[in-house]
Amino acid sequence: MSLNVPALKTFRTFLDKPYTPILSFCAGVTYDTLTLTRIDRLFDNLILLLYVALLGTLIILTGRAKLEDWPSAPLHRSPWSPLSLLHKTKTYHIPALHFLFGSLFSAYAIVYSRSASLNSSAIFLGVIVIVLVANEFYHHRFSTLTLQVTLYALVTFSFFTFFLPVVTGYMNTLVFLLGVGLSIAVVFRVVMLTYRGVSVPNPWSPVLTGLPAIGLVAIFTGFYFLNWIPPVPLSLKFAGIYHQVEKIEDSYHLTFEEGPWYNFWKDTDDVIRGEGPAYCFISVFAPVRLETTNYHHWQYRPTSTIETEKARPFHTTDRIPITISGGREAGYRSYTVKNHVNPGDWQVTIETEDERIIDRIEFSVKASVAENPEYETITY
Repeated sequence: MSLNVPALKTFRTFLDKPYTPILSFCAGVTYDTLTLTRIDRLFDNLILLLYVALLGTLIILTGRAKLEDWPSAPLHRSPWSPLSLLHKTKTYHIPALHFLFGSLFSAYAIVYSRSASLNSSAIFLGVIVIVLVANEFYHHRFSTLTLQVTLYALVTFSFFTFFLPVVTGYMNTLVFLLGVGLSIAVVFRVVMLTYRGVSVPNPWSPVLTGLPAIGLVAIFTGFYFLNWIPPVPLSLKFAGIYHQVEKIEDSYHLTFEEGPWYNFWKDTDDVIRGEGPAYCFISVFAPVRLETTNYHHWQYRPTSTIETEKARPFHTTDRIPITISGGREAGYRSYTVKNHVNPGDWQVTIETEDERIIDRIEFSVKASVAENPEYETITY
């Protein structure tokens, strides 16, 4: 069967178009968004683990090829040796690295954005998105071994941060630090295998190659203790403030004050009129086997008309623990109630045990009660 040469030329012409990376980027992110439905799906995690392993292997092989002064013809090697085969396929190395980095960072951007509160995790999520975009449009610059190893450190760190809680069923600082240790160990092994048996002018080359990667992992470890890492594998499915929450059989009935006609999408209270009660209802997804404790952190600040006073910090009124279990597709549902709420500004921060923020809900309380308020009830 002969190859359709005109069709092949047309395809290559399409790949050379300037808008092709944009279409590829959008298609890849859309595909991952539709297919990465649950963070605890075994198949998805095995695929990501395979990509991580393939990426590390490719970095080792391409790194050794560069250090041994390839692409000079490897006449002294068997034509079927790994490096000989690598030499024959050298034109595909950068595209392969580009594909693996892009697939992993695209998946991470989706996983972490579902779990992130931009109030605290914007920097870490921003790094993931920036690297994702840079890989798509500037992947030809990802050719230096040091940069590849540094990005690989970010790949392994991001993977173990959510993978270990999924497989162990625990989510705490010890599990996170275990992931940090595994990330450093994997990166160290990749660097050592890359330089093993290779003569280099500077004996400190392996250290200099791996040092930026270790530094990056150390920086992101600091992010964790600053609560800047999203609380993966948890993700918020629903949250709101209500006048009343009532459980009937297996459904929660959530009652809130109707808004103006043009605010037809309103499904929660942003203003509570009177002295309460005020209910905070949330639904948080957690993987199967994971049991952890979340906190509803109620905070209050009196209303002030003075600009300098509006910046005053909130003070805590309650921090209520709720033990959640994983596995439910729509998330684990729970609520807390504050029977008496003073007029002013309020916020309820949904936190993990290590005080990472899942979400923050803000509302205000007015002393006056609306005449004949109309209420609406939704079921969740």
